[in-house]
Amino acid sequence: MMSYLVVFVGAGIGGAARHGMNIWVARLLGAHFPWHTLIINILGSLLMGLIAGWFAERSQAGDHLRLFLATGILGGFTTFSAFSLDAALLWERNEPVLAALYVGGSVAGALAGLLVVAVPVGALYAPF
Repeated sequence: MMSYLVVFVGAGIGGAARHGMNIWVARLLGAHFPWHTLIINILGSLLMGLIAGWFAERSQAGDHLRLFLATGILGGFTTFSAFSLDAALLWERNEPVLAALYVGGSVAGALAGLLVVAVPVGALYAPF
């Protein structure tokens, strides 16, 4: 039960940080291009690399700290960091075909999933 609380608190911090970055980057660079999402995804992936590398070298570090940082804070900040870590782990395990399928399938599947729902829902509400 404690692990859920640790993730919950971390996700709140990460979500608040994402919201702050969204506002700050939109003010700095404008909102015509999704710079905020691009920057958050790259920053989150860099941070996930740091955290994963740190935990790889410190096997004695607790599960609650890993859950708080990686699943909680970075999960609330960006799910792209988890995606990047999973793709990198497949690559490190010498599974380049699986890594490519995972990356391509994730991007194509996410876009398709969004469009499959957004287009019909948008059409339903368009007359209003």
